[in-house]
Amino acid sequence: MADEQIEVVRTPDRYEVRVDGKAAGFTLFHADPEGRLVFPHTVVEPEFGGRGLGQVLVSRAMADVASRGETVVPLCPFVTKYLRKTEVPGLKIDWPS
Repeated sequence: MADEQIEVVRTPDRYEVRVDGKAAGFTLFHADPEGRLVFPHTVVEPEFGGRGLGQVLVSRAMADVASRGETVVPLCPFVTKYLRKTEVPGLKIDWPS
C-alpha cells in the first residue's frame, strides 16, 4: 500500500476510494429532508479488503463533510463504529434514535 496512490473522491451520492485510479470501495450518502447527510452503506471490494481502505475512506469522507459544515446521520455500521471511536474535528453528528 505504501507505493500506491490512494484518493477519496466525492460524487453526488457517494465518496469513492480509489487505488491507483481503480475504484476500490465507496460509502453512500443522501440528503434527508433536513439537509443532513445520511450514510446508509459502505463497501470495500473484496480484492482490496484487509488493507485499511475502509478506514481511509470513512476518515477522509467525514473530514470532508466536517469541512463543508454538513451534518452526518450514521446508519451504516462501519461509519457508526468509526464515529464512536474517532473524534472528527468540527463534525456535526445526529445519532439515529
